[in-house]
Amino acid sequence: MPFKNTLAQFKAQIKDLQQEGQKILSGGQQRHQPPPPQQYPPAIPQATHPNQQGQPGFPPQPTIYWQARFDPGTPISAEWEHKLGNNNGWGNNEIEHYTAEAENSFYTPNHLLVLRAIASPNNPDPAKRYTSARLVSRQRLSRPQGSLVATLTLPCAGGIWPAFWLLPFEPFAWPTDGEVDIAETWNGDGVNHSCLHWGFYTPQDTMKHRVVATPVHGMANGRPVRFEFAWAQDPATGQGRLVWWIDGQAVMKAPIPSGTRPMADFVVLLNIAMGGNVCAGQIPGEGTYDMVVHEMKMLEEPEAGGWAKFDRDWGWVREGDTI
Repeated sequence: MPFKNTLAQFKAQIKDLQQEGQKILSGGQQRHQPPPPQQYPPAIPQATHPNQQGQPGFPPQPTIYWQARFDPGTPISAEWEHKLGNNNGWGNNEIEHYTAEAENSFYTPNHLLVLRAIASPNNPDPAKRYTSARLVSRQRLSRPQGSLVATLTLPCAGGIWPAFWLLPFEPFAWPTDGEVDIAETWNGDGVNHSCLHWGFYTPQDTMKHRVVATPVHGMANGRPVRFEFAWAQDPATGQGRLVWWIDGQAVMKAPIPSGTRPMADFVVLLNIAMGGNVCAGQIPGEGTYDMVVHEMKMLEEPEAGGWAKFDRDWGWVREGDTI
């Protein structure tokens, strides 16, 4: 019967499948092999590790002899002196009043120093319409040679003039004792002015001012910029050399002028001026303007190359223009 024939065929197929399975289990056909265990590369021998600091072949990092702490648990006055008031426009017809108030200078929880200029033109108290901070470091350069490095975010706007600069510790005679400007920009133009001053703004002192104006990419848009200034001076003669860098690029050099105070006597100033002659009479609009100091330190030699970098860059970078 057809049913019996179909059943017989079905049984024959089952038997064939069973025999095929036996062949596979007994190795009659190649079975699927699991992948071999992953072969990891052998450990790198210690002798082939890259040289670490202090080992041959790795340039040693310059020694830091002072670093600003920016500790929010410590008063700013521990490391910085606040200059106060308007001081008759600070010689430039500036409009700001410097204060020691926490709203004008403070440390952040993540260890940044912020100087804040505040424009409140409608405040009934004239002394509070334009307030800012002017800080002077208690630390001096204190060495005949070394390097000062800082990373700053500078406020760039009309009527705003932030500065990172050096003067001798007080008392001093300005300008004959010397002034060094490392970072300053005004009216939001995104141009930094590296300067050396040791004369008055008179025709006979024209040669006593050296300036290089450097457009700095991103500075006007809030990019942090790294500034470095290095000095090397013979304590016996007072002669020496100065070099300025922005983001690792040398921008200016100058010999140390005769008769100025020793570089070891200089201290650091940070401030945000408002209005005045340099800003060509522009007045900042209502609001706040922050200078953020991310890092500041003094080194025994220039970073990323030491005195070899100093000598190399001295050989090609330009001297400043006269005013």
